[in-house]
Amino acid sequence: MNGLLLVDKPEGFTSFDIVAIARKLTSQKKIGHTGTLDPNATGVLPLLLGNATKAQDIIPNHDKEYIAGFKLGVTSDTLDIWGKIKSEIKSGVKLTELENLLKNFRGEIEQLPPMYSAVSVGGQRLYSLARKGIEIERKSRKITIYELDLLNFDEKTQSGKLRVSCSKGTYIRTLIDDIGASLKAGAVMTSLDRIKACGFLKEECLSLEKLKKLSPTEIEEKLISTEKLFLSFPELKVSKAQAQRFQNGGALDITRTPLSGKENIEKKIYRVKYDGGFFGLGIVKNNELKIYKHF
Repeated sequence: MNGLLLVDKPEGFTSFDIVAIARKLTSQKKIGHTGTLDPNATGVLPLLLGNATKAQDIIPNHDKEYIAGFKLGVTSDTLDIWGKIKSEIKSGVKLTELENLLKNFRGEIEQLPPMYSAVSVGGQRLYSLARKGIEIERKSRKITIYELDLLNFDEKTQSGKLRVSCSKGTYIRTLIDDIGASLKAGAVMTSLDRIKACGFLKEECLSLEKLKKLSPTEIEEKLISTEKLFLSFPELKVSKAQAQRFQNGGALDITRTPLSGKENIEKKIYRVKYDGGFFGLGIVKNNELKIYKHF
């Protein structure tokens, strides 16, 4: 089996748990995923099967979208409600105050990775150190919050929900913690649902319950072409002979393709196709279309 399997990960499962279940259901070992979801998080988890695993390191669209619950007046060591509570105060933040503050967190911002994260520093995962009670200095990094909307907020309970559209590497827990700190109240994340990842929506995903009821043949019928990860790259249609040469690892002469005479194409990546079939990605170098990645 080769392609993408879109799963709506339920709460209480790690991303690797879902991979392991898919391996058992398909009897296929070569399965990966496009981005980890914490056990308490839910939502879009694209699985990569067979030669689609080659796409893992070159996916052009890593943007994500989430619905996140939060509560003001509380902080924890993990920055979410499932961690050890560090402080609790009676918060009295008003709706307008919160709405006005959110503009400071839109666009390109600096974010410090949380200690309870899979970020590696000096060869060690931060969460491994955090579990030992060790906190080390981390470097902040730039992330982009494309959209940040307050869906609801109850002033009485100081709880609400945010919709966040963001770039790769964004920690929603940290975003909520930073918002709480700016309000001088503290905040923790109380829920997290990923509703979009790599261009795929939650509505397109199979529930784990439904996935478990499918036969291997039925699962294969649900697979999405690996090409859909690369629709941001232009299509290049080639001849049968060229497709065969490309498939065998050979470079193609640009002057004998539809790219002949086109300007500013050096180092540009194309989806190589013949008769509707997707063969892989090619990159233009020195008037030749060379293999970028085979699928």
